[in-house]
Amino acid sequence: MTAESSLKFGTSGLRGLAVELEGQAARRYTAAFLRHLDAIESSGTTHIFLGHDFRPSSRAILKDCAIAIKQAGLEAVDCGALPTPALALHAIARGGAAIMITGSHIPADRNGLKFYSAKGEISKADEKGIVECLTSEDIPACEVSPSDEADKASERFFERFAGFLTPNALTGKRIGVFEHSTVARDLLGCILRHFGAETVSLGRIEGFVPVDTEAFTDPVFSPVPGWIAEHRLDAVVSADGDGDRPLLVDENGQFVRGDVLGLLSARHLHADSVVTPVTSNSAIEALGFFEHVHRTRVGSPYVVEAMDGAAGAAIGFEANGGTFVGQGVNANGRPLEPLATRDAVLPILCALGECVRYDLALSELVAALPLKHALADRLQNVASERTSRFLTNLRDESEAVRLFGSLGISRRAEIDGLQFWTETGDMVHFRASGNAPELRCYVESTSPEAARDLLAWGMQTAARETSG
Repeated sequence: MTAESSLKFGTSGLRGLAVELEGQAARRYTAAFLRHLDAIESSGTTHIFLGHDFRPSSRAILKDCAIAIKQAGLEAVDCGALPTPALALHAIARGGAAIMITGSHIPADRNGLKFYSAKGEISKADEKGIVECLTSEDIPACEVSPSDEADKASERFFERFAGFLTPNALTGKRIGVFEHSTVARDLLGCILRHFGAETVSLGRIEGFVPVDTEAFTDPVFSPVPGWIAEHRLDAVVSADGDGDRPLLVDENGQFVRGDVLGLLSARHLHADSVVTPVTSNSAIEALGFFEHVHRTRVGSPYVVEAMDGAAGAAIGFEANGGTFVGQGVNANGRPLEPLATRDAVLPILCALGECVRYDLALSELVAALPLKHALADRLQNVASERTSRFLTNLRDESEAVRLFGSLGISRRAEIDGLQFWTETGDMVHFRASGNAPELRCYVESTSPEAARDLLAWGMQTAARETSG
């Protein structure tokens, strides 16, 4: 078995253990990506733009990618540590392809590669094409000195948002920026201050800690309520490791779910069409805010693919809050260039912009949305065969009835994982993570208390059924 045989494409890019990706695996996958581009593009790509997160392994893996690029006769461009959407934006503007070295929110011992053609994020078909172009041939080391466009790439991303809100729209707001080890930390604070907000730097570290912006109960978030009280904050904002999944906490210390951020973004930008996976709140269709709502499987390539055919101004978002901009979108009366990859900065600005538009505190803005109360969590370090066995058993009607017991089952769906609606209309969704050995559980109910109880039941059930 080769070192890269344990690596696989998940919901967003290639992922695996960092020790298995570093070296020949990263070089071979980069070479395979370049061969695939050569096969599908009529005009050859000459520049490949590289970016990375703050994981300890990321710079070494970036060097491996640069070696493969040079050996292919192309030019590598180093954009440094920056958000994934900033890298994608810069590469598209410069007419080149891109590779982001990041493991996003998954554990620090893992890493990955996210690939972009000159048109944007690659599709599932492209992923298959890369695998088909993969060979076992070693790519020799060589001296590499990529050109440096780190400042240009960051400046381009800032300029994208410079006119997004009205001048001084956030004057009077005190916003905490939970910086940890996200590559978005400096740009996020800079953009907020550009609109007049007073920002407070919180929790900055020089190492790396994985932050899952959907796992609100993680200990990494325990200081947030204290920060809000100590600094009298109107909100706390952050992002995951590579800056494409947002985090927003209101003035009362309550986390704003990612799909709520996506919904607020789509409303703020007057979207005609919304594209979102099945894990986003099931009440979105009933709101009547949008002419079209398209549901997809979980994973950014599925959202990007569905946005291609969306009518009118199109916005996509995932349950993690990462938001995509399609054709025909305007912000503050100005056209907003399409960027069909997840972005964490845009939904944060949209939510704060909605607060200004309606003169509401963040908690009041969210409370005014007639959505079901939704929560999510995950079991970590669950072997894939155990997750698979659990989901297979749940597909058996008698087994599902046994597990749900007095909750009952009124209907079910299998677009991605397994969704069950109880007799009272609550929803429980189990699915395997596409990026890590994790089993995720999503729930919706009529009250925060009922949602917490249902999530606790779902997590206990999943833990029990995958333990043997």
